[in-house]
Amino acid sequence: MLVVVSVLITTGLLMVALRTETELRFITVFSMIATLLITQFVAHGLTAPLDEMNTVAKGISHGDYTRRVSGADRRDELGDLASTINRMADDLEAVDRHRKELVANVSHELRTPIAALRAVLENVVDGVSAADPETMRTALKQTERLGRLVETLLDLSRLDNGVLPLKARRFEVWPYLSGVLKEANLAASQRGLSSGSGNHTRTDVHLHLDVSPPELTAHADAERLHQVVANLIDNAVKHSPPHGRVTVRARRGHGPESLDLEIQDEGPGIPETERHRVFERFNRGSSPSPHGPGSDGGTGLGLAIASWAVDLHGGRIGVAESVRGCLIQVTLPGIPRARG
Repeated sequence: MLVVVSVLITTGLLMVALRTETELRFITVFSMIATLLITQFVAHGLTAPLDEMNTVAKGISHGDYTRRVSGADRRDELGDLASTINRMADDLEAVDRHRKELVANVSHELRTPIAALRAVLENVVDGVSAADPETMRTALKQTERLGRLVETLLDLSRLDNGVLPLKARRFEVWPYLSGVLKEANLAASQRGLSSGSGNHTRTDVHLHLDVSPPELTAHADAERLHQVVANLIDNAVKHSPPHGRVTVRARRGHGPESLDLEIQDEGPGIPETERHRVFERFNRGSSPSPHGPGSDGGTGLGLAIASWAVDLHGGRIGVAESVRGCLIQVTLPGIPRARG
C-alpha cells in the first residue's frame, strides 16, 4: 500500500508539473515529503500495535494475566497475532487459577486427616484417652484417608506426565465387573465404600450388574478400568437416596473387543449447566452435601481419575440424559484397528 500510494502521488505531481511547467526539483521535494509523511503514518500504524503487544507480553512474563491486546478484530496479520496473544493470556490465566485452586484444595484435604490424626495421638499421649483398639481404629482410618489422597494425587501426576503405560489385555466382562462390585460391597461393609474420591459408609445402596451378552469380552487395561468403575460407583453411591439402586451396564461396542459402560444412580442428577465441569479436579458440584447417610463430600478427584483413565485408552466419558438420577456413559475402543 505504501509503494502504491507513493507512486500515485509522485505520478500526480509529475502530471501537475508538466501542465503547469513547475520545475522538477520542486516536484522531487514534494514527492519526498509526501512519501515520508505516508511512511510515518503507516509505520505508526504498524508499530503502535506491536508496542502494545510487547507491553502485554512483558506483563504476562511477570505474572499479570489480566491485560489483553486491542485490535484482535482486525482482519490482517496483526489481528491474528493479537488474537493469539489474547488466547495465550486466557489459557495462562486459567492455568494459574487452577494451580492456585489445586494448592488450596490439596492443602485443605491434607490438613483435615492430619488434624484429626494429630488430635487422636495428642489425646493418647496426654492420657485423655487410652490407646485401645477403638482409638487406634480411628487413627488408622485417618491414616488410610491420607494415604488414599496421596495415592490419588500421584496417579494424577503420572497421568499428566504420561508415565502410565497401558497394559491392555482381553478379559471376560461379567466376572471382572462382578469382582469390582463385590469389592465395593465388601469395602462398604468394613470401613466405607471408597476409591480415592471419598470415604463414606453407605451400606444401604444396592449395586446391580447388567452385562449383555453374558459371555461379553473386552480389551482394556484391567487396573485402569478398575479405577474408572470403582470411582464411578463411589460417586453414584454417595449421591444415591437411602436404599437407592446403582446399576452398572455393559454392552458390546462398535469395534472389535470394544466396550460400552453405563453407571446410573437414582440421585438428584447433575444440572446441564454443570455437566462440563464434573470431571474437573476437586469439583464437588453445587449441592451443599451428598445424599444419603454416612457420606461426605470427598476430595473431588474420583471423576477426574476416571476421565484421565478413559482418555488413556482413547475412549470417551460423559454425562448422558436420563429420566431419573445421573447416567455416566463410558466408551472404550477395544483393539485398535490396523491401518492399511
